[in-house]
Amino acid sequence: MQWNITAGRPVYLQLIEQIELAIVTGEYPAGSRIPPVRELAAQAGVNPNTMQRALQELESRGLLQAQRTAGRIVTADATTLQALRTRRALARAQTFLQEMQALGCTRAEVDDLLAQAARNLPPKEEA
Repeated sequence: MQWNITAGRPVYLQLIEQIELAIVTGEYPAGSRIPPVRELAAQAGVNPNTMQRALQELESRGLLQAQRTAGRIVTADATTLQALRTRRALARAQTFLQEMQALGCTRAEVDDLLAQAARNLPPKEEA
């Protein structure tokens, strides 16, 4: 996993966001085991206590489950994972629309731009 920790925001929040993204994109698939706290902390270059805090928050959100002998695993609950995906997509869409509004684009222009961009995307492979 590629980590990107920047100054100006709490590190544990950045860890949460990046692990959520890894779950949504399938880097950590549903039901899979995630690496131990110390390993993740070393990869991210953060204090293990900070990583532990982020993982505990993800547990409280229902995205990770602690298993005594297997460590933490990603939830297999499709509803929870779809809700995360929708929440993240909606946040990105809102940011995009705010930027388009700041540029002075009308709704019709935004629709046209999205259609044009969609035509230029490669087809997504079916799972």
